[in-house]
Amino acid sequence: MLFALLFLCLLQYETDGSNDYNNFQPGSLNTTLQLIKDIKNIDIVFHIGDICYSSGYISQWDQFTSQIEPIASRVPYMIASGNHERDWPDSGSFYGYMDSGGECGVLAETMFYVPAENRAKFWYSTDYGMFRFCIADTEHDWREGTEQYKFIEHCLASVDRRKQPWLIFLAHRVLGYSSSFWYTYRGTFAEPMGKEDLQKLWQKYKVDIAIFGHVHNYERTCPIYQNTCTNNEKHFYKGILNGTIHVVAGGGGAGLSDFSSIVPLWSIYRDFDYGGYRDILACTVDSCSSKTLTF
Repeated sequence: MLFALLFLCLLQYETDGSNDYNNFQPGSLNTTLQLIKDIKNIDIVFHIGDICYSSGYISQWDQFTSQIEPIASRVPYMIASGNHERDWPDSGSFYGYMDSGGECGVLAETMFYVPAENRAKFWYSTDYGMFRFCIADTEHDWREGTEQYKFIEHCLASVDRRKQPWLIFLAHRVLGYSSSFWYTYRGTFAEPMGKEDLQKLWQKYKVDIAIFGHVHNYERTCPIYQNTCTNNEKHFYKGILNGTIHVVAGGGGAGLSDFSSIVPLWSIYRDFDYGGYRDILACTVDSCSSKTLTF
């Protein structure tokens, strides 16, 4: 049994270059066209925040939804909340930045359905075939002891691995590992404390993959725990990983983010280019004790 999962931060761009409020996203057109071309080979799409960078320029949402209609009308199109959808001072967001242009999450939460108990708190879980997806909202506090932290642990702990052998964590900001230049230069975005608070949950409940956006490039780690690779394989994984593979899939269309000049030992693959990220995941039909993952 095989499933193809597509993860990306896509954004939007006018075909003829007209009416562009943010004109640094030309790569999004090529990414969109490639998804449409390959739609028969995709089972589900996760758009992990930075939905269209409208920044309060509302007509850009019309442009974006028209752009993805050939995709979202064919396969499930799930989203996560990012800084460009949610962040605004004194609006209840974890960060006090102005990245949403005053949207405060209203547009994203209205246009896209997700099975969240409270749509103002955009964290949720969903099962799809042999997968359990736990989607966090990085624009609300995720640290230990918070409401969202309790949700994340419950989502990870409650999965029946006989039915959903694949356990995948998703969030917009990189709560795990990235060798982006900005993380090296600034040492923060406040996300490193996410790694400290969450990695013990990923390890305890044997999360297979943690996938993030926010940083506009592609990077994949080894199966890792506490900065140490737990598996030396680089491309084909089978069985228990003993760590979590971290993937940054943020190169869907906006201007790309530089990597640091030093490549950490845990960074298996880095790509400074546009596109989405597709996983081919499998398990045996009769018993999912044997899982395979190919990059």
